[in-house]
Amino acid sequence: MLGTYDTYDEAQSVVDRLARDEFPVKQMAIVGSDLRTVERVTGKMTYGRAALAGAASGMWFGLFLGLLLFIFSPSQNAILYVGAAVLIGAGFGMLFGLVSYALNRRRRDFTSIHQVIAGKYEIMIDPSLTAKAQDVLSRPQSD
Repeated sequence: MLGTYDTYDEAQSVVDRLARDEFPVKQMAIVGSDLRTVERVTGKMTYGRAALAGAASGMWFGLFLGLLLFIFSPSQNAILYVGAAVLIGAGFGMLFGLVSYALNRRRRDFTSIHQVIAGKYEIMIDPSLTAKAQDVLSRPQSD
């Protein structure tokens, strides 16, 4: 192990510095430990948000299917099929989003983002290269 750091950015800057000095960074790893889950609440869920999120995901699915039709059955009206697939996908997505929200309404009335965050980051290195890495890091930086 080369060192332990409180943030990923600190560990990354050490690896970046070694990389700039032509150190074989391929034999290194940044390992996060003391993991915890953080859920950040981003807002209140409403029927409007549920419909909009459902429509957006449905549009992506419709675009995917429409492009498959466009690729595998080329014709003069193929671009119209893509547009129709996007609209149909948005409609079904919106409907599914509204139904899903209506069924789960009192159990989860907010939107959030999940993250996994490490408490500390260790730089692991081949033991035969530890002394060389420490030597490179002890020299003043040349920017």
